[in-house]
Amino acid sequence: MTTARTLLATLTALCIAPAGPVDAVGSCATDAMLVFDGSASMGEIGFNAQDPTRLDDARLAMHRAMPQIAPFRRVGLLIYGPNGADGCTGIDLRFAPVPEAADQVVGEIDQLAPNGLTPIAASVRAAAEALDYTRAPGIVVLVTDGNETCGGRPCALGEELAQSGADLTVHVIGFKVVYDPFSWNSPEAQSYDGGQTVAKCLSDRTGGMFVSTETVDELADALRDTLGCALIGDAGHTRRHG
Repeated sequence: MTTARTLLATLTALCIAPAGPVDAVGSCATDAMLVFDGSASMGEIGFNAQDPTRLDDARLAMHRAMPQIAPFRRVGLLIYGPNGADGCTGIDLRFAPVPEAADQVVGEIDQLAPNGLTPIAASVRAAAEALDYTRAPGIVVLVTDGNETCGGRPCALGEELAQSGADLTVHVIGFKVVYDPFSWNSPEAQSYDGGQTVAKCLSDRTGGMFVSTETVDELADALRDTLGCALIGDAGHTRRHG
């Protein structure tokens, strides 16, 4: 009887546990790189000049999600878009994975001045190399609002990473993406119809998740799902591990 009561109490506690990361041994042992879209389109103003830009909303999501993620996983940051010699060379590894990176990630993105184009493939490759992906497991989480616009080939890169990586998973979070199958400098865009952006190839090829988001809350949830440890949902089911 005592054993049955103990088991029931344990199951009840799990089912009513609030959503959030849990300190499961080894569940967050894999280092991660966050690849963040700092291209000019992230700062564009819509039809209503009073509405927040994509970057404004993304900053809010980072403020909400990163403090819940960083205590449990080492995270690094790469930003693409601004500060390049031209629109496609602004690929900036801000820092490799470190413990308790919330303040660093949030601080860098808060100070970001968006500019440049969208070199998705080259940026994800640089993030994978920062993780030493051919020798060690790693996670790359790409947050992007659009297609490759610098001539890169995300589909081919995904195949390469899957074949040569020790155990690399790329998750792609599309944030307010405007789908353009005829992107002027995206060689694979017309041949790939698997989602809103050709970047989805990266998650498809490496066994990751593609999450389409439109709101601050959806982006924050996607960050928790891709970067966080095992999460216990309201119904007691596991939402994500890694």
